Amino acid sequence: MKKGFMKRIISGFSAAMLISAAVLAGCGRTGSGVYTEAEETLSEEEATSELNSLMKKINVSTTENPQMDIYFDDLSETAALADIDTFPIREQGKGQIDLEIAAATEFSADAPDDWLIAVAKSFNKAGYTVDGKTVSVSIRKITSGEAVTYINAGIYQPQIFVPSNYAWGMMLEASGVGIEKIEDRIAGNTAGLLISKDVYNDFTGKYGEATVGNVLKAANAGDIVFAYTNPYTSSTGLNILTSMLASFDPSDPLSDKASEALLEYQKNSPPVAYTTAVLRNSAKKGLVNAMVMEEQAYVNTPELKGYEYIPAGIRHDHPVYVFDWDTDAEKEAAELFVDYCKKPENQRLATEKGFNRHDDYVSQDPGMTGTDYISAQKIWKQNKNGGRPVVAVFIADVSGSMDGEPLNSLKESLISASSYIGSEHYIGLVSYSARVKINLPIAQFDDKQRAYFSGEVKGLSAGGSTATYDAVLVGVDMLEQALKDIPDAKPMLFVLTDGEQNEGFELDRIKGIVSGFGIPVYTIAYNYKDNGELETLSGLNEAATIKAGSDDIVNQLRNLFNVQL
Repeated sequence: MKKGFMKRIISGFSAAMLISAAVLAGCGRTGSGVYTEAEETLSEEEATSELNSLMKKINVSTTENPQMDIYFDDLSETAALADIDTFPIREQGKGQIDLEIAAATEFSADAPDDWLIAVAKSFNKAGYTVDGKTVSVSIRKITSGEAVTYINAGIYQPQIFVPSNYAWGMMLEASGVGIEKIEDRIAGNTAGLLISKDVYNDFTGKYGEATVGNVLKAANAGDIVFAYTNPYTSSTGLNILTSMLASFDPSDPLSDKASEALLEYQKNSPPVAYTTAVLRNSAKKGLVNAMVMEEQAYVNTPELKGYEYIPAGIRHDHPVYVFDWDTDAEKEAAELFVDYCKKPENQRLATEKGFNRHDDYVSQDPGMTGTDYISAQKIWKQNKNGGRPVVAVFIADVSGSMDGEPLNSLKESLISASSYIGSEHYIGLVSYSARVKINLPIAQFDDKQRAYFSGEVKGLSAGGSTATYDAVLVGVDMLEQALKDIPDAKPMLFVLTDGEQNEGFELDRIKGIVSGFGIPVYTIAYNYKDNGELETLSGLNEAATIKAGSDDIVNQLRNLFNVQL
């Protein structure tokens, strides 16, 4: 169906969710200038009728002569990266020799995902020295994929890198970064498949052992719905992607045969999840019943106890790397910290935090080199949309509260991240305050459209109130019109805002329309005081809400576009 995968999944797996309540009567504005009528989910035909009716009540203008940024040029990857300090230091060492560790997020975040932080705090109090100098460690929370991106770009140099698995170290080495692995494991873990217990017995009865290959067979047959995460940032996503390619062609996971099989699979698969949280939400709603996850995360997520966990791919034992730029004293200090991590009391703590399970599991290594892993990412990027272009509208809040830094950040991040949008896609731009303006009608994102997009974004100015959901309806209408000419495209909306709606239609009034069309709405919240509405809007069709300050939105959008565009 042309309106996208989620609509099919909702109809196939969650019919009960589509039973709509009676539509409330009335369609007037309140004294504050806000429409208040609420709607439940509509059919596509009903949504079309409602959209046409509501569009007559929205004041929309169109830019007659869009600004073209004639100096626009694609940014380099380095220029598109935010400052490394957008990834927080979770423990700050104060030693005369202080080693910064780029640490995987499963043990550098909040409890229970804080094992390495706890060990670092203890180590920093222990009084270790090298050559008469005190030694400490600092922990930076950063995904393994992001660390590789920043290190390869030459703008970040930690003394220690502790990724989830060894694939990332191999990728750095293949990119010419001088690294040395000084430890294979400091906290044992596996990545794997989660299959709902409701379908597990039927699955194994029909397909046998729960392997990546058999899961893909079941997914292609429509017996399960399988979802995975972004292989550019997620260690589990990269791990399972390479296992998928190896299942398609065991003799050569990078062959045309494997690439073509991935393309065919992606045509009917759920969108790749931006975050693990999106996977969990989809699972809770019954929209997916098989997915990928690290075992430690599974152990610490009570709502997933209704799933069977099966290890797959390579192990996630958190190897430790140092670099050619480290001094001998720093390398000696790094070895001291590794030894400290392996102390029995610290390993017991790791076990309490969900690590060190399935120690008997042996990696199912696809036999890839670091260069092969990089190639696998490129194959995924080429095929992630199943050969279908994306048609997307960006909706930018230019109300008064966006004036100054928020709007400047929006402009910078949107222009920077747009370099990740492929020229095969179709892009439009809308801005709104009290009224809605179509700055740029949808067109193929060739060099000319990119220049118009950049020029219109740079020309945005702020002022007025906030008619967010009027703008969403305009975006939906633009997409529906575009799909008449590009029927196989995947429609998406991206809403960038910092404030609550206070003009035009309320969220309840448009929910049925958005749900009826099945268009995912990704919401990007700038310094936003959450009232839950953006999550509700994004949750209608299984998209994501990104909350970010002005300093890290560039990376957030870059990763989102890498997954979706």
